[in-house]
Order: sequence, then C-alpha cells, then structure tokens
Amino acid sequence: MATFRIREAASLLGVSTDTLRRWADDGRIATITDSAGRLAVEGVALATLAQELAEPPDHAADQAVVAHSARNRFSGLITRVVRDTVMAQVEIQAGPHRFVSLLSREAADELGLEPGMLAVAAVKSTSVSVEIPDTRPPSAVRPPSQVAKRRSSSMAIGEARRAG
Repeated sequence: MATFRIREAASLLGVSTDTLRRWADDGRIATITDSAGRLAVEGVALATLAQELAEPPDHAADQAVVAHSARNRFSGLITRVVRDTVMAQVEIQAGPHRFVSLLSREAADELGLEPGMLAVAAVKSTSVSVEIPDTRPPSAVRPPSQVAKRRSSSMAIGEARRAG
C-alpha cells in the first residue's frame, strides 16, 4: 500500500502542511505512523480526499483559455482501477482535474496500478498515458540507459515481444 509523508500529501492536494495537519486533527483524513516514526497518510485515504476537494467538472466552462500546450503532465493519485479480461480503466485525480485512461489490462498489471498510487497523466492530443514516477532518492536511481521505459499501449507490448 502506498503511503505519503505529510509534506508530500499536502503538495499533492495543493494545500500547506499545516492545513493537512489540521484536517487530520479534525478527523477529515486518517493518518498513520510510517516505519521511520513519521506522520503519514495512506494513498487510498489521500485519493479519497483529493476527489472530495476536486471542483465540479464544469467549473471552468465560462473561463476563456489563454494558453495551452500540445503535451501536458498532471501528477496525481489513482482513485479507481477497473480491469476486465482485455482492457483496464484508470482514473487519476490531479488537483481539481480527473483523468480517465483506457489501456490494456496487461499494461495496468505490469505497472501495478492500484488506488492510492502516485501517477502522472501525460496528455497528448486525445490520449492519456499513465506513468509511475520514480520516488527513490537520486542516489538509488539507475542511469536512463539502464531503465526500460514502459508504455501503456498493447501495440508497444506487442512490438517488444516481436523484437525479443
């Protein structure tokens, strides 16, 4: 189960650590003590609170767009994963934004996608891919040449099998 230190959880929610601590004191979110004895929040509880804090989808309907980019990345929490025999549906809450991605079940299983996990919704055109950020300290990260990038399309998985 994913857990987040108070500082990380507050950052994902877009609030101060003091605000998150007050919410914990008021019972709005449950906290735990991590293995190092620090206050932490379980990923599922954090994802639930992120959904509660999210604005309704039509909140910006009357606001004009002044700029946009062809590629955007939204860091957030996985709030729901629905798997069937072939496909998986993954929902990510990133601040007030909710993203839904459809990907192969095999890709979802390989990424180990579960509610409460930190993920990045990378949006390009009309497709959303799910990425899992590396949360290890910089000294523990392997050079990019040694890391195989996982892609969430069944086509990429098929290409890798044919190449191997």
